[in-house]
Amino acid sequence: MVTRTEVKNSNTLWIVIVNYRTAALTIDGLHSLENEVRELGTVKVFIVDNASGDDSVEQIQQAIAQNTWGDWASLIPSEKNGGFAFGNNLVIQKALHASDSPQYLLLLNPDTIVRSQALIHLLDFMNANPSVGIAGSRLEDPDGTPQQSAFRFHSFLSEWDAGLSLGIISYLLRLWIVARPVPDQACQTDWVSGASMIIRREVFETVGLMDEDYFMYYEEVDFCLQASKKGWPCWYVPASRVVHLVGQSSGVNQPGVEKKRQPTYWFESRRRYFVKNYGLLYAILVDFLWLTGFLTWRGRIFFQRKPDSYPPYFLTDFVRNSVLTRLGSNINV
Repeated sequence: MVTRTEVKNSNTLWIVIVNYRTAALTIDGLHSLENEVRELGTVKVFIVDNASGDDSVEQIQQAIAQNTWGDWASLIPSEKNGGFAFGNNLVIQKALHASDSPQYLLLLNPDTIVRSQALIHLLDFMNANPSVGIAGSRLEDPDGTPQQSAFRFHSFLSEWDAGLSLGIISYLLRLWIVARPVPDQACQTDWVSGASMIIRREVFETVGLMDEDYFMYYEEVDFCLQASKKGWPCWYVPASRVVHLVGQSSGVNQPGVEKKRQPTYWFESRRRYFVKNYGLLYAILVDFLWLTGFLTWRGRIFFQRKPDSYPPYFLTDFVRNSVLTRLGSNINV
């Protein structure tokens, strides 16, 4: 393991935060970064405002000025809201062409609070493991309860299980379920959450930028898959702890809040992921298995008089956006 001095003297880390109408959360996140950024001394933070259309730019600029963060934090206003990958790519492109190009880039959600030493633990791990391309933090609730942060790639088996939600099937398919049990130790995994994901610069030089045809969701899964194909493994590093206020930045799936209708871009991203990476026939199989599993689950909860845990109109929206019903139209690939 490298020493703390070596971490401080290593090449720069650039952190990218994409904001869309979450200025207060973004500012709280910057407060949590301040001590560690100043301790490391080689970190720059770029906040991309994805054309929020509110007073986010003014709020963030004012916070940077009032807290004298200007030596390490800067705001980049975007002319359009092109989504998560688009916002991150604005800084990634800048990093790849900069004279002081960073060794690492950290994608960080605006709805995160960085625990003490979180950045240092990620840098320790990446510096000690030069063959690793991507690493993710342990995400947790404010009270320290761990969230699922290490995942397997989606497959037709994982999608069938997700739709069916039957205990015995989930047990039999436990090695294919996307969300792994929370590991206690650093381990290799298929993909990690884009809420806190550090990426070696060489990965972008090998793989390219993030796919901007994903507006939101599945873009980090896709990127980790492309990196894996190029020989860059992904690891989960639980020593790096980051509070994730789930759903606060996207407004989707917030705990304790009545579920909102799932946005169309979620279905579009899911469809794109399977068609792009596995082909149309595989995507058809995936949707068919999920749908048959889900209809079985719906019948089961109806007779058992259990509540429906899905967002409103989820089945209708799934069918409308499925590969199965779009075969005669322009399928998003």
